[in-house]
Amino acid sequence: MQNMIQRIIDADNEAKVLEAENRRKAEAQKEEIEKQAKEMYDNYISAAMETVKKNDALEEQKTEKAWQEISAKQNSAMIKLKADFENNRDRWVDEIVSRVIESA
Repeated sequence: MQNMIQRIIDADNEAKVLEAENRRKAEAQKEEIEKQAKEMYDNYISAAMETVKKNDALEEQKTEKAWQEISAKQNSAMIKLKADFENNRDRWVDEIVSRVIESA
């Protein structure tokens, strides 16, 4: 009988050791999963930030190019207007004076 009780106690102690070991393993796995999840998140965020930086740079280049095109068109229009003014100034002044005199 004493032998039977000792075997039950030993089996219970073994079960407690196994339970503690399983808890330790489960906790270690949980920590490993959390670590891997954080690494994956950090890698994703890092890649996303790199993509954003690249896209920002591309958008900035596109904007700069568009601005240069608009600026060139404005400069071209200004040169044309100045040339028209220089070429037609005297005729326009004569026309304005003529119209003012006729209406008076």
